[in-house]
Amino acid sequence: MDNLRELLEPIAAWFRSLGIPEPIVHWGHPLMMGIVVFVMGSFVGFAGWRGRIVADKDVAVENLISHRTLAPWMFGFMAAGYTGGLLSLVMQQQPILKSPHFWTGSIVLLLLLVNGALAFFGFGKDKGTLRTVHAYLGSTALCLMFLHAVLGLRLGLAI
Repeated sequence: MDNLRELLEPIAAWFRSLGIPEPIVHWGHPLMMGIVVFVMGSFVGFAGWRGRIVADKDVAVENLISHRTLAPWMFGFMAAGYTGGLLSLVMQQQPILKSPHFWTGSIVLLLLLVNGALAFFGFGKDKGTLRTVHAYLGSTALCLMFLHAVLGLRLGLAI
């Protein structure tokens, strides 16, 4: 824990030196990540499932293209937001590893990384099974994102 804080402290100190108003330091991460999770995450999940289950082939292809295009961007925003959340905690001199919010965020990123790797490598030889694993793993990550948001709101109100 101390190593992570020590690693991030110089960066957090630089951000503190900018004089960023406390409400932005405190609520900036939750606001931005809320948008990513609830808007982008919901759309990516919806498009992926719609691409799997809709009967109209053209609509299915359109949704799968949207899913395939936006999912990597969502992961990138979430990874950046994860880093921003860690820095926000260090800037506010709060513990990092003691929070369930930290752990759910870490698990979400890991699930999304595994899910992205499945898709990136073309689902291997057993495309049907691995596509199903991909769909359910992504849905699990999305549900965990919602829990993560609740835990984050609870954390934000506590500090």
